[in-house]
Amino acid sequence: MSSINLDYVAKLARVDLTPDEKVRFSRQLGDILGYVEQLQKLDVTGLEASSHPFENDTNPWAEDVPGTVLANEALELNAPGFRDGQIVVPKVIE
Repeated sequence: MSSINLDYVAKLARVDLTPDEKVRFSRQLGDILGYVEQLQKLDVTGLEASSHPFENDTNPWAEDVPGTVLANEALELNAPGFRDGQIVVPKVIE
């Protein structure tokens, strides 16, 4: 099983962890990765790939229809930043 750099993951998620949380989350993430490793060992030869666990092909989502658009002034009130008609957010990818 690969090791997890929990400090790096917490930094990417922008969360501060206490030492107790680091111990608990490290153990939980290790358990999750261990389970994924078990799944990778399964023999799926001859199984047909599926994109959905149910056989029903109907779309459960509502139809995508255009609606009213918020005015830029309303967007500016809720956006972290706004410049040239666009929402500006902090960089999250390194």
